[in-house]
Amino acid sequence: MKQKAAAAFEVTRPGNAAVGALGAAVGGYVGGSVGASVGIAAVVTALGTGAGNAVNDYYDAEIDAVNRPDRPIPSGRLSRRGAALLSAALFVAALVLTVVFLPPLAVAIGVFNLVVLVGYSSHLKRAPLVGNVAVAYLAGSAFLFGGAAAGGVEFTVVLFALAALVNLGREVVKDVEDMEGDAAEGARTLPLVWGERRALVLAVAAVASAVALSPLPYFVFDEFGVAYLVAVGVADIVLLEGARRSWKSPSVGQKILKAAMVVALVAFVVARAV
Repeated sequence: MKQKAAAAFEVTRPGNAAVGALGAAVGGYVGGSVGASVGIAAVVTALGTGAGNAVNDYYDAEIDAVNRPDRPIPSGRLSRRGAALLSAALFVAALVLTVVFLPPLAVAIGVFNLVVLVGYSSHLKRAPLVGNVAVAYLAGSAFLFGGAAAGGVEFTVVLFALAALVNLGREVVKDVEDMEGDAAEGARTLPLVWGERRALVLAVAAVASAVALSPLPYFVFDEFGVAYLVAVGVADIVLLEGARRSWKSPSVGQKILKAAMVVALVAFVVARAV
């Protein structure tokens, strides 16, 4: 029983769920609130992320049997049916909390995200670029969701766009990093379909777009002053370095891009605090 419970917990990838919850909390804070609604949004995001991870493992059971035999389903510690039931329960819990406690805009974002999560796991992840875009959207939408829960979604739109663009670039760079293994498995990732160079050009363009967009809150909102501009400037430098390094070492580049997003989050939190 304990082994099954541990496997069920593992299949939700709690680390990813915690990061999603943090994104919603930051979005709520940037949106102007740290109240109960933002806390609920963070919990909903964690539940939805866990549900998405479980359903993703359900659909990928055969692939994981080859690439990741240690995961709960291929290792036999959790059945596919168990993963499906767990995913459904988490989805229902997330939906109920959203509909009962959060404002209409947050409900709309939450319901749409649940549809994208299931669609990605079942179909979109196998489509070049479309799957990358879906992951990028979901990564950024946590901030929108938290902002909507706080009633200040307008303050998080740029944060959403920045996160989505950077994650799009990072996802493509990760696909370049995994080209050899994906080719062996017959996957149709963007660099395998477009070619490595074209894929990297798209990744760099996405990151450069995020850098170009990042100063916008300073010029649009009075709440974002010089402190934000300085902090986001540091993030932009790290982002550009990550994009540059991706050409020579995709593994290093995508890790730098991930670190840059943390710096960008700090910039938005600093701006709100000041």
